[in-house]
Amino acid sequence: MVGLRVVVADDSVLLREGLVRVLGESGVTVIAAYGDAEQLLAGLETDAPDLIVLDVRMPPTFRDEGVRAAIRARELRPTVGILLLSQYVEVAYAQELLSAGTGGVGYLLKDRVADVGEFAAAVQRVADGGSALDPEVVSMLVGRRRSDDPLSRLTPREREVLGLMAEGRSNQAIAERLVVTLRAVEKHVTSIFGKLRLPIDEHDHRRVLAVMAYLRR
Repeated sequence: MVGLRVVVADDSVLLREGLVRVLGESGVTVIAAYGDAEQLLAGLETDAPDLIVLDVRMPPTFRDEGVRAAIRARELRPTVGILLLSQYVEVAYAQELLSAGTGGVGYLLKDRVADVGEFAAAVQRVADGGSALDPEVVSMLVGRRRSDDPLSRLTPREREVLGLMAEGRSNQAIAERLVVTLRAVEKHVTSIFGKLRLPIDEHDHRRVLAVMAYLRR
């Protein structure tokens, strides 16, 4: 991740400094760190980050300032990657972020930051234009019950693969996670896209966005 330029925004000094340190140790250049959304947006007039890592809830109301700032940041810099961090699973915020802009998107629980390897991988995926959704968010989206739900046509293994796809995992990463062959994963993906009537795309980030567009319905 050498050369990657990141801006961090979180009202907690401890977490903010922790993020700066973790990112720095991963080879990322943190060009700025802010304590609220207003400072973040003001800084974007001169900052040119590849990725913004920010909290969902920040001053003054601690409701959705981070989400609002992320959407505004996308208006200012349409291709910037956005990685939201949250203390709790808030699916509505994840859906709203996924609907905004064309750059990479991520939504992780703050607990995931403790796994430095996983966090670094998520940062890289989002910076590359892909997605990194927390498994708990994906689980809620996939697990929703709808009338005439096409997801019911998926086998248990296909639902597992779909969840990992939605997290932003490549076919190779899914194969390693499930301890199966790459060919087996490719067959599952083809079956999933056929059953859900989604266009097959070899580009991982477009594939993820297609899956998430379906799950948002």
